[in-house]
Amino acid sequence: MAGVVRLTIDGREIVTAEGNTILQAAKENGIRIPTLCYDERMEPYGACRICLVEVEGARGLLPSCATRVTEGMVVRTDTEQLRRIRRTILELLLSDHPNDCMICDSTGNCELQDLAYEYGVRDPRFEGERHTYKVLTENPFIERDYNKCILCGRCIRICREVQGVGVYDFVNRGFEAVPGTPYDRPLPETPCEFCGQCVSTCPTGAIVSIPSKGKGRAWQVRKVRTTCTYCGCGCQIDLHVKDGRVVEVSSPLMVGPGQGNLCAKGRYGYEFIHSPDRLTSPLVKGEEGFVEVSWDKALDEVASRIRRAVEEHGPDSVAFLCSARCTNEENYLLQKMARAVVGTNNVDHCARL
Repeated sequence: MAGVVRLTIDGREIVTAEGNTILQAAKENGIRIPTLCYDERMEPYGACRICLVEVEGARGLLPSCATRVTEGMVVRTDTEQLRRIRRTILELLLSDHPNDCMICDSTGNCELQDLAYEYGVRDPRFEGERHTYKVLTENPFIERDYNKCILCGRCIRICREVQGVGVYDFVNRGFEAVPGTPYDRPLPETPCEFCGQCVSTCPTGAIVSIPSKGKGRAWQVRKVRTTCTYCGCGCQIDLHVKDGRVVEVSSPLMVGPGQGNLCAKGRYGYEFIHSPDRLTSPLVKGEEGFVEVSWDKALDEVASRIRRAVEEHGPDSVAFLCSARCTNEENYLLQKMARAVVGTNNVDHCARL
């Protein structure tokens, strides 16, 4: 069959699309291969080597995230040799990593921590010089603690490949290499849009959101799936709720139009939810000022006033204002009601510019 490749992974016969990587084929079939530098929103990088697999006939171990499947390929993903190599890689990473998981905000949501637990890395065998970087908090949204950085390059690549900005890149060489900004400038002095994409992809606690620090660990919050209301794109977001308050916003990977990517408003513009000035019910203006009413009452009031205006002054006495926070379908229905039901072409949109 054209465009289809058959291979064997861990003794299972797999059928996948031509051009897929070994990692993609494994994920499609529920076979887990551990990764650290991989994020499906970006091109494969192959830097961490955690995803190495054995392929029959290959001269050495191959990174599953960057190796395309071929017909008849036989792959092993969890041999004793692979586990030993992954354990050694983790030990090397942890030899220059602070052991402060008890107070780290990423505990419970840290890929490095999960892999160390899975492979039983308790006390790394390797000792040597450690980094002592200053924690960077020069802006209200993003904290950078490069002492926890594992040089996976995910923050650099997502800023460049997905966001199209390119704030970060590797600076310095060898032991001093670190993802930084041009001339080590603070983020407010760079083209950074504070979208938080680097926060969303960081596999450790090296880059975290300042507004959510200390507000709750991963197991203390309840995620509520909803749709972002800042524009009509319809990005899916997860509200992290603790004690009845939203403490953070994230987006599920590869779900909805955003595919896990959010803008600055979608990720950080949630404090209005608990503002005392927020309207929580419709208001109708009476003789004594605005009065709270039910939605049915408010809609009846709007309908009756539109009807009265049309009867007394004609359809063109009424105008409709659409919103960029609605979907295209909702805005289409509103203009359809204006033209087909009321009979006016007085339709405007707040995002027309």
